[in-house]
Amino acid sequence: MELLSFILLVSVLIFIHEAGHFAFARLFGVKVLEFSIGFGPKLIRIRGRETEYCLCIFPFGGFVKMLEESKLAEPLSDGEKKRSFESKALWQRMVIVLAGPLMNVAFPVLLFTAVYFGDREFAPATIGQVFPGRPADGKLQTGDRVLSIDGEKVSNFPELTRLVAGKPGKELRVAIDRGGRQVDVAVIADDDREVDDLQRVKHIGRLGVMPTFPAAVIGVARPGSPASASGLRTFDVIVAVNGRKIERFAELVELLSSNHGDNVIVSYLRPAPASSALGGMGELALYSPGIATLTPLRRDSELKKVDNFDEALSDLLSRTGLESSDMYVAFVPEGSSEWRAGLRVGDRILTLNGTPQRLWQSFEVQIKANASSRLELVWTRNGQPMAGSFQVRKERWNDEVGQPFERYVFRTQHFLPDAQARTVPNEHRLTYAVTHALEQTWEVIGFVTTGVARIFQGRMSLRDMSGPITIFDIAGRAAARGTSDFMWAMALISINLGLINLLPIPVLDGGHLLFFTIEGVMRRPVSQRVREVLSLLGMAFLILLMAVAFKNDVEKRWDVIKEQLREIVS
Repeated sequence: MELLSFILLVSVLIFIHEAGHFAFARLFGVKVLEFSIGFGPKLIRIRGRETEYCLCIFPFGGFVKMLEESKLAEPLSDGEKKRSFESKALWQRMVIVLAGPLMNVAFPVLLFTAVYFGDREFAPATIGQVFPGRPADGKLQTGDRVLSIDGEKVSNFPELTRLVAGKPGKELRVAIDRGGRQVDVAVIADDDREVDDLQRVKHIGRLGVMPTFPAAVIGVARPGSPASASGLRTFDVIVAVNGRKIERFAELVELLSSNHGDNVIVSYLRPAPASSALGGMGELALYSPGIATLTPLRRDSELKKVDNFDEALSDLLSRTGLESSDMYVAFVPEGSSEWRAGLRVGDRILTLNGTPQRLWQSFEVQIKANASSRLELVWTRNGQPMAGSFQVRKERWNDEVGQPFERYVFRTQHFLPDAQARTVPNEHRLTYAVTHALEQTWEVIGFVTTGVARIFQGRMSLRDMSGPITIFDIAGRAAARGTSDFMWAMALISINLGLINLLPIPVLDGGHLLFFTIEGVMRRPVSQRVREVLSLLGMAFLILLMAVAFKNDVEKRWDVIKEQLREIVS
């Protein structure tokens, strides 16, 4: 399967490349003698009116053989001369040569468009969670629906992300729908710097919001609270209140915030570990249903109706003892540093290095940002404060191609799944697909050209180059993941192929363009002898680069190759 995927990917890209040369040669009246995909013995040969179409056994290249008088032993007739490649105007010859690489660069626009066109639905432009300490904290709330940003309409969450990303460090005027009324807020987007593998710095605007809503999984904050007295326990999943179905924790907050002390019937599912599941090979939890009668404390009659989500959260905690299970520990690896510090399942995280913690994702980000130092943690157990310190463990490993990696690992987990996603239709699928395809193609072009420039500048090592074995792996893995991933991989490799062919190296299309440029400046073609010598040097250079790339591929995968050879021999 991997071999077929590799052959399909390479053959399609070579066909696209050679088709560009062929189409423009025919357009300008050049006679094409042979159109070949691959090299070596011919598997398929079809004779057209004047062109022979061939498919060869080795799919590592191709060519379009045009009528060129300089390569013939006998002179051409006047009619044939007019159809030779050399007879065409300089600009036409340049276009014919340029068409191949440009087709490789343009082809991904079609592929990316097909991939993005599959995005039929998106998350709505509704705030599911707000990161503490980020720009949206205190400005936007869970449940807010963003209507517009700086006057530009927002219909889904990707549009919100795109508009904010393009305005790092700028103040944004955000119009939101909050509980049926429009509210306008001003938020200054963070200027997040991202550095890619080529050390390119990108500035991206972010507000610190997510579209996902936490499920209605509860944490019981203290013994003796109404929630504890009702029999509810931490990690219970609330499914209904007084018969009304509940999916999101926000819905539970909204429903109970309007309660003035009346009894409510709460239906829940309680997870219990199934230690013998799958013969002990896996960790599963079984849910057992239950019903509890919850009686919230009466609210002070002088307190106005709660219509602010953050206030409603505080009100829910004080009157029922309920909160989200987000900061409650659901799993601690036995023997880990945090286990030795005293952390156990059911504990509620309060602070990390003195900073209050309100969101598990933010908590993990802070841990990894300070992973090289010892961390001070404060938590509660059954309402009683506890403290300890721990050091995150560092892991080192080599991936499947031998590339070394290292990371800090924090394996303690919470339990708070996302609620079932709700989506809105993508109203402008074609416009969205073409726009994003162009943006993605331009991004890849920038990445590839920067990478080539870094190599020539000496800022990247030749050891970073990859060859056909890497392409083989990429094609196989992408095909295994599905058609969309395979098309994505094809698009990336196509752009690489097109841009590399534009390098001013003789025997590549870029080398021919270099000769034509010199011809345009000197008003005469480069001599046949000079072109032959430079072409030989260019071929030698390419062979050297291919050897380096192949060597890098083998070195990265040497352990895998040895194992495969051992299996073949045995």
